[in-house]
Amino acid sequence: MSYLYVCEQGASIGVAENRFQVKYKDGMLRSIPAETLEVIEVFGNVQVTTQCLAECLKRGVNIIFYSTYGAYYGRLISTTHVNVQRQRKQADLGKNEKFKLAFSKKIIDAKIRNQVVILRRYARSSHADVGRAVDEMQYMCKKVQNAGSIEQLMGYEGTAARKYFQVLGQLIEPEFAFEGRSRRPPMDPFNSMISLGYSIILNEIYGKIEGKGLNPYFGVMHKDREKHPTLASDLMEEWRAVLIDTTALSMLNGHELTTENFYSGIDQPGVFLEKEGFKKYIQKLETKFRTQNKYLSYVEYSVSFRQALNMQINQFVKAIETENVEEYSPILIR
Repeated sequence: MSYLYVCEQGASIGVAENRFQVKYKDGMLRSIPAETLEVIEVFGNVQVTTQCLAECLKRGVNIIFYSTYGAYYGRLISTTHVNVQRQRKQADLGKNEKFKLAFSKKIIDAKIRNQVVILRRYARSSHADVGRAVDEMQYMCKKVQNAGSIEQLMGYEGTAARKYFQVLGQLIEPEFAFEGRSRRPPMDPFNSMISLGYSIILNEIYGKIEGKGLNPYFGVMHKDREKHPTLASDLMEEWRAVLIDTTALSMLNGHELTTENFYSGIDQPGVFLEKEGFKKYIQKLETKFRTQNKYLSYVEYSVSFRQALNMQINQFVKAIETENVEEYSPILIR
């Protein structure tokens, strides 16, 4: 299946002869067979024809709308995916505190373990000393297993995250080094990249959740927030470092981007990717999503990260339907 990203300002998306077509301002035309397209992601001033909207609704192709900077606006979705009985089961599970805590422990444990792997991986090439930070994060992993509430669990996760980002800044090329996580707006190139990446993966998971007939707003771990897909936030946690942080680190340390690919906002504070840097990053993320791996513990064959995302949501569906948290095994990289 294909994912279409359109970030060229002034482009238009239409449909003709059973193909989705993107027309760019310079007259260039890109065409994709309708039966292969799964998602369209639109950034900024891009036009979508009514014929295209109708075809997407008919075929169940999600259209996700972002600002030029990558801030999420909303999405066009078909209602053909709704599974009422599954959503009732999902809602009932929200009252099962034992299940919610056990599931949350699995997610946070995997998240911290994956962060540790990434620190060690990049420390080998930079020769930075990450030993103390790793020890402290592993100690938080042990505390996670004994947490008596989700609030306590999230406290341990927050401590591990602070250590992780603090040390991560030492593993990035000096011209891109950062001092910690900054959001809304991101104040440096690395934060700019991961903020955009987190938004993209959150919405990819959102669409896959809906595709399984679940309600993305019925969370397990994070507290309910108005207009926020809490379940997508829950299921994203194990993937943040695996997919997004590693892509940003790879591009910056591999000199695939330079400081010229970023700019400071004039109409709003923050640091953002300029046009060519934006394209390169989107292409790199898509390549990452398509990369084959054997990190899932319950399959013996290689799958792409995008397939793995879908399979993990299938596992979550099984856990809901059986009310057995052991049906879910988070991804663990090596």
